[in-house]
Amino acid sequence: MTAGSKLSCYGIPGDGCGGGREFVIEEQTLYAIDPVTKERITLLEGIKEAKTIEKKGCDIIITTQDAKMVFNLSTFTLNTPR
Repeated sequence: MTAGSKLSCYGIPGDGCGGGREFVIEEQTLYAIDPVTKERITLLEGIKEAKTIEKKGCDIIITTQDAKMVFNLSTFTLNTPR
């Protein structure tokens, strides 16, 4: 990912865990963006070489050059499976 590039995905409205929000990685930082107010909430910093981002339930799954990271929206914890 080059500087200034953007990866994003959307939460399903009503799923109870960030539903209806856009989740974006910009400049090595994961943000949640409210579609109505446009408020940006920083969730995670230091994400290097992100390739993909997707949301499944309460998990934001980020694939990087070297690993798969799972950020849980209900606990605000990061898990990096091996």
